[in-house]
Amino acid sequence: MQMPLKSRKRASLAVLAPALAAVLALAAPGTAFADSQPRIKDIVDVENVRPNQLVGYGLVVGLQGTGDRIRNVPFTEETLQAMLERMGVNIRGDQMLTQNVAAVTVTATMPPFARSGSTIDVQVSALGDSTSLQGGILLVSSLRALDGEIYAVAQGPVAVSGFKAQGAAAKLSRGVMTTARIAGGAIVEREVPYDLRSAQSLKLALKNPDFTTARRIAERINNEVSGAATVLDPATVEITPHGGSVIELVTRIENLTVPVDQPARIVINEAAGTVVMGADVRVSPVAIAQGGLTISVTESPVVSQPGPLSSGQTTTVPRTRIEANDGNGASLAMLTGGTSLQNLVSGLNALGVSPRDLITILQALQSAGALQAEITVQ
Repeated sequence: MQMPLKSRKRASLAVLAPALAAVLALAAPGTAFADSQPRIKDIVDVENVRPNQLVGYGLVVGLQGTGDRIRNVPFTEETLQAMLERMGVNIRGDQMLTQNVAAVTVTATMPPFARSGSTIDVQVSALGDSTSLQGGILLVSSLRALDGEIYAVAQGPVAVSGFKAQGAAAKLSRGVMTTARIAGGAIVEREVPYDLRSAQSLKLALKNPDFTTARRIAERINNEVSGAATVLDPATVEITPHGGSVIELVTRIENLTVPVDQPARIVINEAAGTVVMGADVRVSPVAIAQGGLTISVTESPVVSQPGPLSSGQTTTVPRTRIEANDGNGASLAMLTGGTSLQNLVSGLNALGVSPRDLITILQALQSAGALQAEITVQ
């Protein structure tokens, strides 16, 4: 039995309705979530207080026949030969057939103010045709920044999150076997110099630039420390301590709460069928019609059997039946002016639309000029 498209839409909405109601309840005025405000430290980045990305190249050894095929990956062979020569082993001219070695890239993110001797996590990814890094050990590898200087050295056993199992007629795999992680696998050898204490002023960069939010941050800081903050642009607030250091000023203001403003925006992921709408989305007076269409294709092949003692052959004659039904006409809903997010979703639910139909309707509303929001398609 084939379920009509319209019925399927309403069935999917019946599943989504409880979750959607919960989201709308959280967005409703008067709830604890609506009243809570983020801290300044959660909505800004402090100037020069940032991580640094590192990258390196190395070898993972000890694999159980799942490494690079040396004949197919020449850079693995060259790296292995160079490493062995540094250890006093000369194998130039010899043919290596091992598959227990894999060439990998090693990446890491060094946090701000990391000191020499501290450890950081590293990510290891296969470069060649290795099928798995399970059970391997990364040999000592230097990690460099874009300036070419070595800032950390990584080494240690890799941890793979995926797995693979197979038998004679079936196989099962989960996750990726050619990437791995080493917790605390790199030791910081060089620090990034920055004297924060001697700075005369400091800039706070908003993660989501907005004029209103920047003004609120400056006002909140000035209420705590008079004349300490100035708005430079919608993305930057400059703070200047009047006596004391910027470190003391940052510690005083970073836990202050500020109401965050944001533009009305709708984010659409067409591949996943996901729609995320901000609470400030508004719709002008508009009518929306949504029709249900059901297309049914039925195959009923017929076997043609020749008579007794005849020279004919048994054949299959195709029989195809196609039916189209647009239901009882389109559903119609009217949205009044200044409709809020809750009323918008409730009205679209009344039409029995699926998330993918919702994407089409929102784009049509924007084309009609009835949607006062920015649409971002991922």
